[in-house]
Amino acid sequence: MFFLPLFDENSTSRRPLVVWVVLAACILTFLWQQSLDDVSARLALYQLGFVPTIVLQGDTLPAKLIVVPPWATFITSMFLHGGWLHLGGNMLYLWIFGDNVEDALGPNRFILFYLLCGIAAALAQAAINPSSPIPMVGASGGIAGVLGAYLMLHPKAAVRCLLIILVFFRFINLPAWLVLGGWIGLQFAAAPQAFQGTGGGIAYMAHIGGFTAGVALIPFFKKPHISLFDRGQPPKTWSGQPITFSEMKQEARKRFHRSAKQTARTSVPRSNQKPPKGPWG
Repeated sequence: MFFLPLFDENSTSRRPLVVWVVLAACILTFLWQQSLDDVSARLALYQLGFVPTIVLQGDTLPAKLIVVPPWATFITSMFLHGGWLHLGGNMLYLWIFGDNVEDALGPNRFILFYLLCGIAAALAQAAINPSSPIPMVGASGGIAGVLGAYLMLHPKAAVRCLLIILVFFRFINLPAWLVLGGWIGLQFAAAPQAFQGTGGGIAYMAHIGGFTAGVALIPFFKKPHISLFDRGQPPKTWSGQPITFSEMKQEARKRFHRSAKQTARTSVPRSNQKPPKGPWG
């Protein structure tokens, strides 16, 4: 049995501009990677990826190959990906869960939050082997932080999932705590492989580190009037009942083609907004 999240049923008060920018930046960066020949593409991973032995142990690339300072690879590595599946999985989870987290933090705080979670993820993975010469790439560390924050903010939210059992599939609603709790549970279950060097190139400790950072940071980064754990919100519908394909298509239209009228209806009138945002946004 396997389930894949597709949408959540959480409206937002603004368009998630930062999430869209990150999505576009990751996709464009990957297309650039794909345009390179094999040697240049591999070299780019060492130039822009996070290499523990370079960042933490003081090793260096030949001077003519250095394009950014070693510390900057904490950031640049978050926009590189190792393949289409790697990119697609990361972008799907950011698309589904990122908008509500950005809405709860504001765009400026969300940027810093996302980057800090990505840095925490890189350090968590590097802690296993600080002298590793293998480049780490991918947005999954920062996105894992987003997932941790979403779990703290909206554990009761309904998430529409594709449930696959052998050759059969159905669309169902599941609670966010089950979807995200199941995801992080799988990371912990697979973590021993990272210590044994049998993780198949998947940075399980980075996922755990980013998720933990997201859980720890969200109380300090959220807007003051935003409650954790959906406090004060009506119960969500996540009965697990099957959803028809037509219902799923309607949800897709709402997610991908929100009209200006719909956005205005869900936005909080300026006169009724909560206390003004601070310098973080």
